[in-house]
Amino acid sequence: MKVLNLRCAHGHGFEGWFASDDDFQGQLARGLIDCPLCGDQAITRLPSAPRLNLSGARAPVTPPAASNDPRATAPDAPVPPTPAELQAAWLQAVQQVLHNTEDVGERFPEEARRMHYGESDHRGIRGQATAEQRAALADEGIEVMALPLPAALKGSAH
Repeated sequence: MKVLNLRCAHGHGFEGWFASDDDFQGQLARGLIDCPLCGDQAITRLPSAPRLNLSGARAPVTPPAASNDPRATAPDAPVPPTPAELQAAWLQAVQQVLHNTEDVGERFPEEARRMHYGESDHRGIRGQATAEQRAALADEGIEVMALPLPAALKGSAH
């Protein structure tokens, strides 16, 4: 198995596991690889260092903290999250939205209007709307938000 570091055109980094480099290239050419965060299929392979298991290797020496490092002067200061932690939090938030909303599909603009004008009960909904439909809803004072879903999450919503 080859573990490759990949990145989409939006800068989201992720790993892909492939049987070989040819397997990766073939899946990429057929459009089978997409970003788990945004669904983008413009994927590039990042350079990665091979993992070497050297017997008797010494532990890496940690350099002293730089004077401009906020953790050096304030050891209890919060450490900012890593990009991987931010991605995991985003995916968890999207899963929460999927779990707590009703998928009304292409009826989204109509359902949003019905709730806004009191014709149906208010509830959390999600669905599809074009940019023009979203603009028309905003003109009517109906707040909506576009939430791109990775393909992996689209199937698990049911």
